[in-house]
Amino acid sequence: MDTAAADAYLERIEANRPAFPDADALRILQLSHLRAVPFENLAIHLGEEIVLAEQPLLDKIVGARRGGFCYELNGAFAALLGALGYDVELLSARVFGPDGLGIPYDHLALRVRTPDGPLLTDVGFGKHSHYPLRLDSRSDQTDPGGVFRIEEAPAAAPGREGSREGDVHGHGDLDVYRDGVAQYRLEQRPRVLADFRAGCWWHRTSPASHFTQSLICSRLTETGRITLSGRTLVSTGADGTRDERELGADEVLPAYLDHFGITLDREPRPAP
Repeated sequence: MDTAAADAYLERIEANRPAFPDADALRILQLSHLRAVPFENLAIHLGEEIVLAEQPLLDKIVGARRGGFCYELNGAFAALLGALGYDVELLSARVFGPDGLGIPYDHLALRVRTPDGPLLTDVGFGKHSHYPLRLDSRSDQTDPGGVFRIEEAPAAAPGREGSREGDVHGHGDLDVYRDGVAQYRLEQRPRVLADFRAGCWWHRTSPASHFTQSLICSRLTETGRITLSGRTLVSTGADGTRDERELGADEVLPAYLDHFGITLDREPRPAP
């Protein structure tokens, strides 16, 4: 990413270029990104292609002022951080769900090495930490988004379901908890963006993917969170108060524009 592209990205998230790539600046960048760029899966329900490469991601998030899901948001944010001088690595994770762990390359998160230590940065997991989390700490980490804890994942028996490639190569997995509930299991081996193409394809095409079954657009705000799920608009306050209302058909496109800055020419709708 060149200087002009980085400046355009910083303008998109309303952040200044940091004087030095340290942890304090990263905190500001992550929070700014979460407030400016929505987590959304509209492309799946609009029939749009999702291309995991730097320029198409910048064209979408910066040029078209859209959002995306984890592969897009963290993929693009990694490119920005690299252009700003950060040492950033892409990590694969599997999300905990009702039936256990999700598919390989289920989620993309970032490890950023700073003078203050390695940090877990994630702008693509929806409701998650507002600020980076310390990867070298096993203590509770209090954040406006909850109390987080990172622990060594339990070892799996060799050859059994769930055995971890990372164990074989000496990179033990880490489990990320939010308020005592496991969120995802993080591998520590660095990946490249192309590694996530199969996972991205599965999430945007499989009937078993929650992204094909539901429609979501959500953004952190200064007072909480605003979410449009289908035609249901939900405003959540920092204290947990919740206001929910169903929109009429003529209110949906204006809501995308007013709350998320997204201009659409038709309403995305999940397939039956």
